[in-house]
Amino acid sequence: MLVERLLESLPADRVVVDPDVIASYQHDEAEWAPYATPAAVVRPRTAEEVQAVVRACLEHDAAVVTRGAGTGLSGGANATEGCVVLALDGMDTIKEIDQLERYAVVEPGVVNDHLRAACAEQGLWYPPDPASSPWSTIGGNVATNAGGLCCVKYGVTRDYVMGMQIVTGTGELVRLGRKTAKGVAGYDLAGLMVGSEGTLGVITEVTVKLRPLQDPQRTVAGYFDSIVDAGRAVAAVAAAGLTPSALELIDKQCLIAVDAWKNMGLSVEANVVLLGRVDTPGDIGDQEAEKMLSCFAEAGATWSAVSTDQEEADALFAARRLAYPAMERLGPVLTEDVCVPKRHVPEMLSRIEQIGIRYDTTIANIAHAGDGNLHPLLITPHDDIPGRERAQAAFDEIIDAALELGGTVTGEHGVGLLKMDGLVQELDPVVLDMHRAVKNALDPQGILNPGKVFS
Repeated sequence: MLVERLLESLPADRVVVDPDVIASYQHDEAEWAPYATPAAVVRPRTAEEVQAVVRACLEHDAAVVTRGAGTGLSGGANATEGCVVLALDGMDTIKEIDQLERYAVVEPGVVNDHLRAACAEQGLWYPPDPASSPWSTIGGNVATNAGGLCCVKYGVTRDYVMGMQIVTGTGELVRLGRKTAKGVAGYDLAGLMVGSEGTLGVITEVTVKLRPLQDPQRTVAGYFDSIVDAGRAVAAVAAAGLTPSALELIDKQCLIAVDAWKNMGLSVEANVVLLGRVDTPGDIGDQEAEKMLSCFAEAGATWSAVSTDQEEADALFAARRLAYPAMERLGPVLTEDVCVPKRHVPEMLSRIEQIGIRYDTTIANIAHAGDGNLHPLLITPHDDIPGRERAQAAFDEIIDAALELGGTVTGEHGVGLLKMDGLVQELDPVVLDMHRAVKNALDPQGILNPGKVFS
C-alpha cells in the first residue's frame, strides 16, 4: 500500500493522512479548476526525502503533484485522485548568499520576499517580484516562470535561474546548470525546468543570480477616464524608447476593493490609474520621468504628476499588489493572464471591455502593462451558475483575442488546468509533439503532475 510505503521510507511526521489537513492541500487559488482527493500529503525536509517519495510513487504507479505555497492561479498544483501531494513549503532554508559571485542558493520553500530581504542585508537584490511575493515561494516561482512588477526592465524568473537540484521522473537526484557566469556545456536543462509546472522534475534547490541593490525610484502616476486611454499611454511609453522599472495598471474597482479591505485611505478620482517608475540615476532619470509624464498627458490622462510623496506612491503600489486578494473577497474570481505585444495593449484592453459587456460579466483590470501582461479579473456572485457560465465563455474569448493579436495564453501564471485548450490553440501540433517527447523522455512513467499543461 502506498501510504504504508511512505511511512516506511520517511519520518512519521512528514506524512499527512488526516482528511481535514489533506483538504487544505487539494488545490491552489485557481477558481473553478477541478481537483480530487490525494492519498496523502508529504511535507519533506530534505532532497533525499523528496527522492524517497518519488521512488515510492514509481513503485505504486501513483502520481506526484508538487506544490509550494498554493498561491498559483491556474490549477497547476491541484491534486488528482489518489496522488501524493508533495508540499515543499517546509524546505525553506536560504543556504548561501555569495556577495562576490552575486548568487543565492535556496530551498524551494523559501518565500520570495524573505529572499529579497536577506539579499538586501548584503547589498544585493533578487528582482523577480510577483504580486504574490509576500507569500509565494521560489520553487513555485521557478515552476511557473513568475514575473512581477519589475520584470518590464529586469526580466522574469528564467533570467535569474543559474542552476538547480531536482529529482527526476525516474527517481534520480541530480544537479543541473552551474554557478559560473558563463557555461554552455550541454543543453540548458535547468532552463528547461523553468516554467515546466512540476511536469519534468521536482525542484529541491535553486541557484539564482543577484544584482546590486536597485537605485531609488521616481514614481509617475496618471489618472484616465478610459482603460483604452491608459493602454495608449502604455504604447506611447514604449514608442518613446523608455524602459520603466515598473508600469502597472489598476482600475477603480480594484482600488475601491483594496480600500474597503485595508482602509488605506485611497481616494482616486479616476476610472483607471497607471503607475510608472524609473530607477535610472541622476538627471537622466529625472528626464525619463518627465518624458513618461508627457506620454501620459498626450494619451489623454485627466491628471498626471511625478510623485513628491513617497509614502503615497508606495501606497498605490501596495494597492496594486493587494488587488487580487481584495477582489476575491467580493466573490469567485476567474483570473486571466494573457500577454500581448505592447503595441496591441490598447486594442486588447478595448476587446476585454467589450467582452465583459457582451457576456454581462464584471471584469476588473490589473496589469503589468509595461510588458503587455494583462490580468483581467472576471467576477461572479456566489452560487450564480449562469453568471459562472458567462464568465467562462468570456474567459475563453479573451484568450482567443490575445492569440489573434499575436499574444500568448499565459505570461506568468502557467497553463495548469485552465489554459490547456488555449495552449493547443497557441502551439503548432508539431511543437506540441516536441513537448510531449521531452515529457516522455524525462518522466517515462508519467507520474509527475499528470493531466496538466498538455498531457
